[in-house]
Amino acid sequence: MNEGRKRNLTMLTDFYELTMANGYFQNGFADRIAYFDLFFRKVPDGGGFAIMAGLEQLIDYLKDLHFTEEDIAFLRGKGIFDEAFLQFLRNFSFSCDVWAVPEGTPVFPHEPIVTVRGPVIQAQFIETMVLLAINHPSLIATKANRICRAAKGRPVMEFGSRRAQGYDGAVYGARAAYIGGCVGTACTICERDFSIPALGTMAHSWVQMFDSELSAFRAYARAYPDSCTLLVDTYHTLKSGIPNAIRIFQEEILPRGFRPAGVRIDSGDITYLSKKARKMLDEAGFPDCKIVASNSLDELIIQDMLLQGAKVDSFGVGERLITAASTPIFGGVYKLVAVEEEGEIVPKIKLSENVTKITTPGFKTTWRLLDRDSGKAIADVVTGFEENIDDNQPYTIFDPEHTWKRKTVTNFVARQLLVPVFEQGKCVYASPSVDEIKAYCAGQIGTLWDEVLRFENPHEYYVDLSQQVWEQKQRLLAEYHA
Repeated sequence: MNEGRKRNLTMLTDFYELTMANGYFQNGFADRIAYFDLFFRKVPDGGGFAIMAGLEQLIDYLKDLHFTEEDIAFLRGKGIFDEAFLQFLRNFSFSCDVWAVPEGTPVFPHEPIVTVRGPVIQAQFIETMVLLAINHPSLIATKANRICRAAKGRPVMEFGSRRAQGYDGAVYGARAAYIGGCVGTACTICERDFSIPALGTMAHSWVQMFDSELSAFRAYARAYPDSCTLLVDTYHTLKSGIPNAIRIFQEEILPRGFRPAGVRIDSGDITYLSKKARKMLDEAGFPDCKIVASNSLDELIIQDMLLQGAKVDSFGVGERLITAASTPIFGGVYKLVAVEEEGEIVPKIKLSENVTKITTPGFKTTWRLLDRDSGKAIADVVTGFEENIDDNQPYTIFDPEHTWKRKTVTNFVARQLLVPVFEQGKCVYASPSVDEIKAYCAGQIGTLWDEVLRFENPHEYYVDLSQQVWEQKQRLLAEYHA
């Protein structure tokens, strides 16, 4: 987004990133190389997969990572940083390597989706913004895709700008929703900056401003005869809204050589009202007039509406999409997994009483194994970064927790998910357009089995460790327990 590129977000960081940076500097660790992984532990809404999003925003941030004199003066005023460290920050220049999973890719718990290698002060300092840039967009893209799948091919429009958590939440949330499958957004700035179609017609206030609903509809039809969609529930959908809409279509739209675009229902029992409205419109000679539904919808409501026979052609979804209201947190974490000592990569592990919080150590990458015949994803495998999966040979995968559960796969394609984004601080990744990301996302979701796509109790997609990575993790666990 243009505005985002003008803002210096370097100081948008948790304060302990700065206190740690100062500590690293004082202890001579400024140039020590560290490796960090971003991964998440749980799919929102109990779903079978999440969608990677936000990489373009992360790239914008890393390209402009620098401390201004105002930043330095502010930190000096805190009274805890010495001048040598402040001078270090003044000369700060991002020089890390970054790998990431491309936006629009289905991703799964406990696999790296961003990996950062570089001087520990830099790699640690960017933690807050790495998580911020990826967590929220991935959450919204995931929620949008659930809603769009519930709509069974019917268009879904993102209508949540006014309910978003802040203006960046509205803008980047709309972008993420488009990646996830929405056809457009009510957020006008997104069309200007991302070429995402901005959509919308009227609010109830338009109808209320006129002496009557009929005169409000007439004025709108005269202004937009070629794309006339009327909001029919301001007073009474079936007794007033639909009859007045039909009259206006007959008197204002047809004589001008157009057909009505649609009617929108924003309240009441939309399933019942849509059935009645469809019958009335059909009998009036407007079977092609679309019915749009809005009003606090989500994937479960839409699914139930369609199961009950709702005659809805498209959906406008706002607050429960833009806030991911049912599960408003994407639990991405950013953990140290290795350091370099005398040129050797030394794996690091975080232990926890909660076994799901034990990290997988080492410099790693993620592979996706796809069946050659069906194109469907078989499993993901986390390997050492230098490991290679030869898809011309059988490959055995196994459950990292229940290691006796093994499967040898053949006739598969191995695709590495993490791609280079920065090399020594220089961006080497060309971000696709949002339309390209959206199309890629739809194609990649097509590689998932229907069992993984279920809303309730989806099949748990396999994310396995290579033998090398598994043995390394067990060795470190044994060492620390000893």
